[in-house]
Amino acid sequence: MKKTYTVTGMTCNGCRSHVENALNKIEGVINANVDLGKAEASIQMEKNIAIETFQKALGDHYGIHLPGEEKKKHSHHHKKEKQGEGTGVFYCPMHCEGDKTYSKPGDCPVCGMDLVEEVNSSDGDDSSYSKPYKKLLEKFWISVTFTLPIFLIAMSEMVPNNPLYNILDLKYWNWIQLALSLPVVFYTTWMFFERAYKSIKTWNLNMFTLIGMGAGVAWLFSVFGMLFPDILPNEFKNETGTVHVYFEAATVILTLVLLGQLLEAKAHSKTNSAVKELLKLAPNKAIRVVDGEENEISINDIKKGDLLRVKPGDKIPVDGIITDGESSVDESMITGESLPVSKSIDDKVSAGTINGKQSFLMKAKNIGEDTLLSQIVKMVNDASKSKAPIQKLADKISGYFVPIVVSVSIITFIIWKFFGPEPSFVYALVNAIAVLIIACPCALGLATPISVMVGVGKGAKSGVLIKNAEALENFNKIDVLIIDKTGTITEGKPSVEIMKSVYKDFSEETVIKYITSLNKLSEHPIADATVNYGKEKDVKTLEVKNFNAITGKGVSGTIGGKEVKLGNEKLMEDSKILISEDIKMAISEQQKLGKTVPMLSVDNEVVGYVVIADKIKESSKNAISILQEKGIEVIMLTGDNKDTAKAVATEMGLSNYKSEILPEDKLREVEKLQSLGKLVAMAGDGINDAPALAKSNIGIAMGTGTDVAIKSAQITLVKGDIHGIVKAHNLSGKVMKNIKQNLFFALFYNSIGVPIAAGILFPFFGILLSPMIAAVAMSFSSLSVISNALRLKNINID
Repeated sequence: MKKTYTVTGMTCNGCRSHVENALNKIEGVINANVDLGKAEASIQMEKNIAIETFQKALGDHYGIHLPGEEKKKHSHHHKKEKQGEGTGVFYCPMHCEGDKTYSKPGDCPVCGMDLVEEVNSSDGDDSSYSKPYKKLLEKFWISVTFTLPIFLIAMSEMVPNNPLYNILDLKYWNWIQLALSLPVVFYTTWMFFERAYKSIKTWNLNMFTLIGMGAGVAWLFSVFGMLFPDILPNEFKNETGTVHVYFEAATVILTLVLLGQLLEAKAHSKTNSAVKELLKLAPNKAIRVVDGEENEISINDIKKGDLLRVKPGDKIPVDGIITDGESSVDESMITGESLPVSKSIDDKVSAGTINGKQSFLMKAKNIGEDTLLSQIVKMVNDASKSKAPIQKLADKISGYFVPIVVSVSIITFIIWKFFGPEPSFVYALVNAIAVLIIACPCALGLATPISVMVGVGKGAKSGVLIKNAEALENFNKIDVLIIDKTGTITEGKPSVEIMKSVYKDFSEETVIKYITSLNKLSEHPIADATVNYGKEKDVKTLEVKNFNAITGKGVSGTIGGKEVKLGNEKLMEDSKILISEDIKMAISEQQKLGKTVPMLSVDNEVVGYVVIADKIKESSKNAISILQEKGIEVIMLTGDNKDTAKAVATEMGLSNYKSEILPEDKLREVEKLQSLGKLVAMAGDGINDAPALAKSNIGIAMGTGTDVAIKSAQITLVKGDIHGIVKAHNLSGKVMKNIKQNLFFALFYNSIGVPIAAGILFPFFGILLSPMIAAVAMSFSSLSVISNALRLKNINID
């Protein structure tokens, strides 16, 4: 027997090979093949093997489950979470292993950073962000409490006639410094030494390798010098014969690094402020209406189909459709638009948006994690922890950086020992430690992910949802933008102008009845328009059998034993249905005005047609003009007829457009442009756009469109307005500029600081950089990167 399983935790070909070998060693497995790209394992076995056996063989680093099983388990897990407890899923804020997550808190095995807990999308509490910060803050103040006296004792040596020596001799003050350093080294900052040890053991050298070596050598040397002073040469001692100790350097360095970690934890919380603001939008209570009676219930008790009352000023509890009443709704937090939107019967409303001054009834459609608000939170979280291609540059630099710095530190020690002034050992040790400390690549690791996190959050607040960091980076480079017409350039809310009968045996009412009945089963925006038209006319729908949606052409079915089709000219041609010249002429006149005219056939005879107008969005023309000014070629591809396409293209100022395009044609057009070396973005809103959205370099879905289109795209525009494409392009450019600035800051400090710490200025100016000053400079470089990234929160992307 053969089964396919999903494998989580694989990040490289080495992981894939390890998983494959482990699975093939299990008794009863005939053959196991692992696909890294699909994250799947195809296992052929003699008989069914329990999944626990596979998991045991793979260990804790990888997870294995049947497709769909993990999602169900994860969803179940969320339902049981208590408010404020987070998700129990952790990831590295540096994204060293891409999207890999962990089931418990700890340190990243690659860079050593604290793992960060994911946000629970159904939880309005933000305590999961503050846990690491509060823990670090507590340790920081303890560290300061013990480090400050050590620093004051050490600095008192610079005071003439040091008053402390009137109380105790220097050697006793050294023992006090040792005692005060113990809580700092072995409690508040011990994690740094653990990370340093782990990094050397796994040979994932990182910032903690340098910190552990630098501060560790300073502290151990000081302890050794106090315990065995006679072993050390006189140049390490002062005039009283006491060995000079570096407890202040070690503890101050460690405390400053702890401060850096504290700032990063705080910054990570700030970068996700957009998510936290979104989470706070969801109300805790709702009013359910049952048999005319209103009862206040918890939002967790709402079920699909429930009738809910939304009062003036209340937050809308879940996604749904208005069934009675009308109001204006403030959707600014999910669309970025400040003006309230008018809503009436059959209009969609979203969880977390705020009702205006009127009351209405709504039917719950999406609840819990299926709401738009929850999907936004999930998308922002996923994008925040994805890795941008430019980060590969930082990763590559970091891979070589630490070994080079250690080498420079050793060379510094050797040069100062054999060629430096007396006491040469002291100079050698201090300068070697300073090199290790100032070169800490913390800022380099932060440069890309922190900008991505802030940028993705900024996009979410502006109604631009970015699925991954790669899309955010590459969007600034696109050459061609392909856009659909219906629902993209136009509002996608077509309205019926005429339903006309052209056959004597079919009255206009019968034509309306057939069209409404058939379209009731379709999800196309045009279908909604005809169904609403039928409701206005109080038409009773008929039973439809064998319904079929023919992508790009129309729909078909059987009504009362008759074969009924509704669609464009291509559908009629494929069905070999003749269209009279009179009908063609009447339809052509409407199409030249930019209107869509589906035809109705019954038993292979055209009996009527419907004229549908789809208003062009006010912002479409301006957005297209801005994109063209940016040098982006805009192409319109539509399944609509030539006349309609030409009318819309002319109004939009588009010279490049194609009509009567099928889904496979859109896909081929994307592939053709890509074969010419173009970076292609595709914007659409329907099922027929999904293949092209998935194939394009960057797919852009209208938030007002279908779920299939949204899932196929890398960027979603919540409002469904193509001006959002302008916002996304501006955001991409500014985030990339910010990342490059951060990389400059990080590399500038290191490239200037390392030579100075090594003592290059000493022969000329007598300047040396103490380890403590080096630690301050290292922290300042991280602070510069964090501050620069946080500027993205206030940029204008309109």
